[in-house]
Amino acid sequence: MPELPEVQALAERMTAACAGRTVARVEVLSVQVLKTFDPPPHALHGCAVAGVGRHGKFLDLATADGPHLVLHLARAGWVHARASFPAKPPGRRGPLALRLVLDDGSGYDVTEQGTTKRLAAYVVTDPAQVPGVARLGPDALTVTAEQLGALAGGARQRLKTFLTDQGVLAGVGNAYSDEVLHRARLSPYALAATLGAEQTARLHAALHEVLTEALAHARAVPADGLKAEKKAGLQVHGRAGERCPVCGDTVRSVNFADSSLQYCPTCQTGGRTLADRRLSRLLK
Repeated sequence: MPELPEVQALAERMTAACAGRTVARVEVLSVQVLKTFDPPPHALHGCAVAGVGRHGKFLDLATADGPHLVLHLARAGWVHARASFPAKPPGRRGPLALRLVLDDGSGYDVTEQGTTKRLAAYVVTDPAQVPGVARLGPDALTVTAEQLGALAGGARQRLKTFLTDQGVLAGVGNAYSDEVLHRARLSPYALAATLGAEQTARLHAALHEVLTEALAHARAVPADGLKAEKKAGLQVHGRAGERCPVCGDTVRSVNFADSSLQYCPTCQTGGRTLADRRLSRLLK
């Protein structure tokens, strides 16, 4: 799933490419993708693009004094820049969910792979009208140590859930939460409210370092390679069975019904192996 670094890098690229251009048309090609009806998608036609921003893991294409097109890419969605489009209208089958065409003939295809369709598009006059945006907590890239400590102190969650709860902290998902906890040398099962001052400082430093490094990496990778190249910078996530690059121990995995987490026992849990909780509801 695209997380804060990939979405931020994508927003910056889109702003550089289309700010000041005018929307020629928006084609909604998947009945499931559009979650709003007023304003309609054609309200974007003829609007000048002011830029593309980010709210947590949401993309926000803003128009000058007009509606916003807000996208949540979910697990398998992505935005592909196109220099031009074929004259033949796109079909209704396949991964293509939405097409945005600009006045110079360039634009973007929004796609979603797989059979589980969670990609979401909203046409709104204010991004806060999107429920997922309205509930976002502080942005993970800019949250202060004091804010993080206050959030953790009031949380009744394990650290893995705390970091990935968008209503608490916006922008971090499954992959970077594993990386942050590994960098901070904290167990994913530790309770957020029990962190001491030194542990909270480590968590904040790790959060800032991991996201900043990942964003720098994302900015240096071509847009269509962002998802594939994401794993290259990860030390534990998606690397179960491999050696931890810090201590040499074997990276372990805890599996849940529809997700998993990876961690290093030596670095994070005092050598203890966490039980596989495939049916657990501890993580969302």
